[in-house]
Amino acid sequence: MTEFPGLIWACELDGNGGATALDFEEFERPIPSGHSRWLHLDCREEATECWLRGHSGLDDLTCEALLAKEIRPRSLILAGGMVATLRGVNLNEGEDPENMTSIRVWFDADHIITLRGQRVMAVQDIRDSLEKGEGPDSPGAFLPTLILQLIERMGPVMGGLDDEVDELEDLVVSAQTFELRTRLGEVRRQAIALRRYLAPQRDVVARLQSERVTWLSDLDRARLREAADRLTRHVEDLDASRERAAVTQEELAGRLAEQMNRTMYVLSLVAAVFLPLGLLTGLLGINVGGMPGTDSNVAFAVVCALLVLLAVLGVWLFRRMRFF
Repeated sequence: MTEFPGLIWACELDGNGGATALDFEEFERPIPSGHSRWLHLDCREEATECWLRGHSGLDDLTCEALLAKEIRPRSLILAGGMVATLRGVNLNEGEDPENMTSIRVWFDADHIITLRGQRVMAVQDIRDSLEKGEGPDSPGAFLPTLILQLIERMGPVMGGLDDEVDELEDLVVSAQTFELRTRLGEVRRQAIALRRYLAPQRDVVARLQSERVTWLSDLDRARLREAADRLTRHVEDLDASRERAAVTQEELAGRLAEQMNRTMYVLSLVAAVFLPLGLLTGLLGINVGGMPGTDSNVAFAVVCALLVLLAVLGVWLFRRMRFF
């Protein structure tokens, strides 16, 4: 391909599920009947912004939507095209899934332009399917395919989150430790971070299926409805996981508090048993005249026996009063 810093790839969809790689300049040439073209760019490159603003033919509002630094899922119908900004779980090496990657899409009846920062695995899945001749056959089919691939990639992450909550619910019964509190807090944080973008993305997909544009066929709208339903289930699963983690965290906090109270109760009883012993030894330890037993060889043995007797008496008394 011709050297262009922001280009990831460009291809021409043949209308039958396949695609042919293009040079960058070929993207703007006349399109054969029944074909469409896809340009995938890196939005972090300065050359991408320069091309979009100066040579793509897109208006300023579209360019701003595609190049925004911080984006939330949304869709926008503009003259001759549609802009959609979407989010997917971050499956790049060394990244947390909840630090979601973004994909920005502009398309009309014949063109698709996508921009991304970090690598989006769902986009790579579409490219692989095109190479096999099993990809989307038009820009209208591309959008639901992309959304469904993003949702497909979310599945293992959602399942892992649910499994983590199940494991913690089991462990809280037998392992009331502060480590579990940390893990529960992490699960809640991850669920909240994922829901922050999935909830508005669900609304975007639900709205897209009702947009009055000619390049979305009835099949494309049906697939968008399916995507909206699956996103709704994911959002509901996140809500359930977050609530279960909160309830489990409260249960763990209650068990830890009960364990702490029990420990403090035992320590209080021990202190109560030894309190008179400490008082007696303190009195016998003062260095003043007139202390009894200072000249007796058996005084120490008598005091020790008295201390043992007092300890046994204290334990008996507490048991009789049903303190333990």
